[in-house]
Amino acid sequence: MVSLAEGDTTGRQSAHSRAKAVKRFSTSDTIFRNVTRGAAIIVLVVLAGVAVSLIAGAWLAFETFGLGFLTTSTWNPVTEKFGALAPIYGTVVTSLIAMIIAVPVGLGIAIFLTESCPRPLRRPIGIAVELLAGIPSIIYGIWGLFVFAPFLQHTLQPFLIDTFHYVPGLSSLFAGPPYGIGVLTSGLILAIMVLPFISSIARDVFTTVPPVLKESAYGLGMTTWEVTRKIVLPYTRVAVLGGVMLALGRALGETMAVTFVIGNAHRITPSLLAPGTTISASIANEFTEATGDLYTSSLFALGLVLFVITFIVLAIARVMLAQMKRRAGE
Repeated sequence: MVSLAEGDTTGRQSAHSRAKAVKRFSTSDTIFRNVTRGAAIIVLVVLAGVAVSLIAGAWLAFETFGLGFLTTSTWNPVTEKFGALAPIYGTVVTSLIAMIIAVPVGLGIAIFLTESCPRPLRRPIGIAVELLAGIPSIIYGIWGLFVFAPFLQHTLQPFLIDTFHYVPGLSSLFAGPPYGIGVLTSGLILAIMVLPFISSIARDVFTTVPPVLKESAYGLGMTTWEVTRKIVLPYTRVAVLGGVMLALGRALGETMAVTFVIGNAHRITPSLLAPGTTISASIANEFTEATGDLYTSSLFALGLVLFVITFIVLAIARVMLAQMKRRAGE
């Protein structure tokens, strides 16, 4: 009888201990779930707050100019006539130049590091490329203004002007005196700045390709180029596209480096060698000088336009990624 009673007591204690452990685990899991949910909600609240602040600040400008604010390039604080077309044009063109240069170069660096580079050199070269991402943008701006722009003024820009002077279409694209600064210079600086994002992400995802796939391809007689084009890139295309879109977002919103070298001229010219401006550069240059309510509201409107452009770019990227994943699943 004593043994039965002791066994029953031991069983109740064991059940009680298990119940306490389950309750403790349940409590910690509930706390963790609520904390992570709170973090996600904070992000949404901050995003909504930014959007509401921009809309409220830009309301006066859109109420005054309407959609004409987006289709005119006039920017005159004296007469309080403002249009966002020139900064929008500069933002889009400089970002496109940056991506046209940075995407193939970045992917080339990643392919070289994962496929062709001698093993002792992979780490030093990879670290050197990643260090570019850690350089502050203002350093790029100073270097671009005092070193890179004079170099382009005496080398690349005269070459482009002389080479395409008599070529229809391209003559206007590379027309005018070689200022050094301008839209092309800004695009090249942006290309250097976003290059580490593309190459680092691409290199990391290229290393995730199963070696058996590449070894089988080589065994079938494929060259390195064919393995890269038919095996590596298709296997990692979703992640590579994500890295490209991340770099594009950085290029669209870059401020200080572009402000130094673009020339800050509110005008639209077909020549890539001419000075221009971007949305970020315009806000950085003029926000402290905005005295009137309409002037300040116009700068808020520029910020709202940049916010919308970035949102559209990211939305398109998400749609493209979803379609690629769906096709891969099929």
